[in-house]
Amino acid sequence: MAEVPGSVGTRAGLSLRLGQTSFSCASLLFMSLGIEFYSYTAFCYLVTIMGLVIPWSFTLAMVDAYSVYLRCPQRQPGILFIIFVGDWVLSMLTLAAACSTASVADLLVHSDTAYCPPTFCGRYQISAAMAFMSWLLSFACCLFNLWLLPSLR
Repeated sequence: MAEVPGSVGTRAGLSLRLGQTSFSCASLLFMSLGIEFYSYTAFCYLVTIMGLVIPWSFTLAMVDAYSVYLRCPQRQPGILFIIFVGDWVLSMLTLAAACSTASVADLLVHSDTAYCPPTFCGRYQISAAMAFMSWLLSFACCLFNLWLLPSLR
């Protein structure tokens, strides 16, 4: 069976998970630096989803690091299916949070009245960009694991 780069238990998968964790942490950090992020539901939603993505990605990064260290990738269909479903659900939630945050931040920037200072709006936009990067890496992990799943059945 060929090894799919980016799937669970590979070096590429480990780097994708570490990137996903770091972008999620950066998104959460930039959003939390804004004093009034809790005033908008989309921003609270992003903070909640990033709070779910960070432990998920970090745990799977530890599993990948352990598998790379032992040179024994995870190849159990049930576990891989659970990881695929978790990645898919969290990637869709991350995409929704990133899109809603980007749209609200754009609305605040382009409104006629100043709802937020430019530094806060800039932080909200950077947070949305980091969330999009986290989604991209999460969706890549999801697709690589989906690609590997049929060969294990």
